[in-house]
Amino acid sequence: MSLAEVVEYFDDYVKRFDLPVHCGVEVYSVEKTRAGYLVRTRKGNYYAENVVIATGLYQSPKIPKFSEAIPAGILQIHSMKYRNPSSLPAGAILVVGTGQSGAQIAQELYQSGRKVYLSVGSAGRVPRRYRGRDINDWFTRLGLFDTGVEELKSPRDKFASHPQISGKDGGQSLNLHQFARDGVVLLGHVREERDGKLMIAPDLIETLSKVDQFEVDALERIDDHIARTGLKAPVESVPQLHDGYEQVQILELDLKASGISTVVWATGYSFDFGLVKLPVLDRDGYPIQNRGVTAYEGLYFLGMPWLHKRKSGILFGVGDDAAYLAERIAACETVPSRCA
Repeated sequence: MSLAEVVEYFDDYVKRFDLPVHCGVEVYSVEKTRAGYLVRTRKGNYYAENVVIATGLYQSPKIPKFSEAIPAGILQIHSMKYRNPSSLPAGAILVVGTGQSGAQIAQELYQSGRKVYLSVGSAGRVPRRYRGRDINDWFTRLGLFDTGVEELKSPRDKFASHPQISGKDGGQSLNLHQFARDGVVLLGHVREERDGKLMIAPDLIETLSKVDQFEVDALERIDDHIARTGLKAPVESVPQLHDGYEQVQILELDLKASGISTVVWATGYSFDFGLVKLPVLDRDGYPIQNRGVTAYEGLYFLGMPWLHKRKSGILFGVGDDAAYLAERIAACETVPSRCA
């Protein structure tokens, strides 16, 4: 679905169910009261027996502290503020991060004729389509989206980056080696700033190897699934590119000498549930809950990655958790002892 189609879907959803949606209202706090919860907002207070926190994990742009030392003449924006190449000043551009947003932004910039430096992150890569199907179709068939949170090796794995799946126009694959072939300068992780220069970690080759291996492992799982289940699927091989490995590793990037006018920080987001005035967060700041149900009666969380399953934080997966919470809230209203 395109952006316009997603927006239209939500607008129609509100109309179809006649939902009392209040847009643009900032919520200051959710506080426990004897009768339920007090929700303080910019447009007045609400009192509720039940509150569902469905704000996701993307509250604030994440930009490294050392960015403050970058010379003032260089524009710095987070990926959320990026619009198009013409909105940026003339000159070369450094994009930091190669998750879905960073890779798409870098692709659009260099295809528009801009000189691009790209700091490669840890996100893996998969082709947009493989053996006759959309890659997400295969992932669904493999049961990857139904992986339960209890199967994670570490609680912090909830925050792992999503792989590069689709290019800027949708429907086509991304490959950092193709970027290098097309003239993008690939870099390792940006460490710090010193006197107008960025110090770059010597880990480009290692990181590219991990990105490549992610694709190899994913496609092997799909091939194995096809073989085991006897599915009919055309045989296909993906391009094996190595251009990124041939680039000279840059360990110091002089921003002025390189003609860089803009740094785009595609470095993700931090989350903050501080508006909930109760001790409901773990050491990572993630809600303590069981499929969205907290230890406080009437307080729930919804729509976050790995709330219950991998798909809990994406549109086609959040419905299962929403139905579960709706049924629980209705049951508690009917038989309060069930929630004691």
